[in-house]
Amino acid sequence: MNLTVDQVDVLQELVNIGVGRAAGVLNEMIGSPICLRIPYIKVLSPQELQPDLEIRFNGDLLSTVGLNFSGSFAGTAELIFPTESASTLVEVLTGETAGTPDLDSVKIGTLLEVGNIVLNGIMGSLSNVLVQHLEYSLPTYVEGRIDKLVNSKQLDAKASVFLAHTRFIIEQLQIAGDIVVIFKVGSFDAMLKAIDLAFEGDNERDPGSPERVWHS
Repeated sequence: MNLTVDQVDVLQELVNIGVGRAAGVLNEMIGSPICLRIPYIKVLSPQELQPDLEIRFNGDLLSTVGLNFSGSFAGTAELIFPTESASTLVEVLTGETAGTPDLDSVKIGTLLEVGNIVLNGIMGSLSNVLVQHLEYSLPTYVEGRIDKLVNSKQLDAKASVFLAHTRFIIEQLQIAGDIVVIFKVGSFDAMLKAIDLAFEGDNERDPGSPERVWHS
């Protein structure tokens, strides 16, 4: 998939706006400084998603929060952590430690809340800046291996997958995860057209952070 430099810049900026807003909400929620960073983003085909995640997570058991969206664009947004990292994040956010009674339910509830905040931040940024209407389902939580999670989605071969590598930095602790947005057929193209219309003639945007790397 060929994207213009401007489209890449806008996508990176919109994602950064979204995670910035999410970090602000999380800071208020936990009363502790938390930083979210997106080192780079890329667009994949459905066939490339599983091999990419296999390399990224090395076959780890994953914890995934998913949020379906519909409207001007349609698809599923997901926040993915290795399950061990997800447990560490929950311990930091809640103060609960391993062996605490009902920790699993606390973990699921906390990750659902975090995922909802982060995913709504990103999708809300896309819809607000591009003036496009989106509706969201309630978030869901799933654990499993990469092959099981990917195969269960029964992805259309012509769908588009937008992936943003994410780092949660809390009290000098860095937890890596991924944000994956799977657009139904035609939806990603519709979003790119909205970007072109929204930023037509705008040549004064910040060209971006030096740590940005784009893969297509």
